Amino acid sequence: MAKSPSDAHEWVSFEDEKEERTWRFDLTFLESNWNCIFGNGCQGVLTGPTPELVQGCCSYGAHLVDKADANNVRAKAKLLTDEEWQFKNVAPKDVISRTKDGEMITVLQDDACIFLNRVGFEGGPGCAFHVAAANHGESYVGWKPEVCWQVPLRREDEGDDDDHITTSIGQWDRRHWGEGGAEFHWWCTEAPEAFTGKDRVVDSMKDELIAMAGKKNYGKLLAYMNERAERTVAGVALPHPTLRVKESD
Repeated sequence: MAKSPSDAHEWVSFEDEKEERTWRFDLTFLESNWNCIFGNGCQGVLTGPTPELVQGCCSYGAHLVDKADANNVRAKAKLLTDEEWQFKNVAPKDVISRTKDGEMITVLQDDACIFLNRVGFEGGPGCAFHVAAANHGESYVGWKPEVCWQVPLRREDEGDDDDHITTSIGQWDRRHWGEGGAEFHWWCTEAPEAFTGKDRVVDSMKDELIAMAGKKNYGKLLAYMNERAERTVAGVALPHPTLRVKESD
């Protein structure tokens, strides 16, 4: 008899009211209590454990999705102060460079993103944009590069021959980083220690989900998940694979 797959995820889909689009959401991840543990156990994405560097997933710079994303980074960089950004006075005029393949990426400084404040900085380690957003009383969604505020959520659009788009929002896995992802010593959606938050991802990442799917679609998703939770007698219907592996050890 076949065994139930240990890496199964449950998804829900519904149609957009105004667009030719179907929305798909990874319920298993969104119902989990994953939370970012940057500076609190995160081992980084280098080839070995480096929690002492406090670089999180910022070691390789931020890959920008389009010109609008890049221009927003440039504009926000000009607003950063010396207290918010460690490398403000040594940064090049253009903080965006291009790879050999033509991809736009934030400039590196000392082998990590130039916007990552390092251990020893008076303001503490972490993203300069994150600090600035907090200082302005704003969500960091409008400040950070798109990939940075989305991770570990990932949006993927797929069109068909009838111009109908299916948009999937789920967790960012190693494979989404390409060949380099396999070289990561550690990745947070695979680490039980990152699934220790007090809230569901659908609640803790509300701003990010609204920015990715729109307020109305987020509202529909949240209503469905809340109704589903009421129908579920014994907690989460399908625990996240990372936690199922831990329970079976």
